[in-house]
Amino acid sequence: MGTLIFTANVSLDGYVADQNGDFQWTGPADEMFAMHIDRMAEVSTEVLGRKTYALMEYWENLPDTEDQPAAEREFARRWRGISKVVVSSTMAAGDLASDRARLVPDLSLAELQRIVEDAEGMVEIFGPTTAADAIRAGLVDEFRLFVVPKLVGGGLRALPDGVQLDLSLAEQRIFANGTAYLRYRTRRV
Repeated sequence: MGTLIFTANVSLDGYVADQNGDFQWTGPADEMFAMHIDRMAEVSTEVLGRKTYALMEYWENLPDTEDQPAAEREFARRWRGISKVVVSSTMAAGDLASDRARLVPDLSLAELQRIVEDAEGMVEIFGPTTAADAIRAGLVDEFRLFVVPKLVGGGLRALPDGVQLDLSLAEQRIFANGTAYLRYRTRRV
């Protein structure tokens, strides 16, 4: 049985993208990227929406050639090795760039629980829209937040409103650029 984790790069005021949809300010510095590479070793399944999948297709198609930086080649290798569940009602199976990806038109909580139960490692649910129902239902076991020292004043919130969960800090780290990595576990009553 797997563990469900939610990972996000988030502004100090709680957004993953600003009012214009820009998220370039979340781009990781080298030491953060190295942590993402290590983190991907734990992930067996990625659950993501259509837009995030389209963004991550870059890693599916990155050529494994010596002119690519070693860190990028390693991240791409690990990304290609995990299973992906793409949540979209507008895509067709033929739109998927990987044979390790499958399409789910609507992600019910029961389907998500099956995905987690069948997984051998961590199941990362990526993207606040895709993760919102799971967060509301208290299904997320861990929250892994990379808090960027920036206020964007509005945009796409990382976490849904109205959720109340007790969390315990499991890990913290501060990067040279001031980004704080915070890993919290959900306290089960």
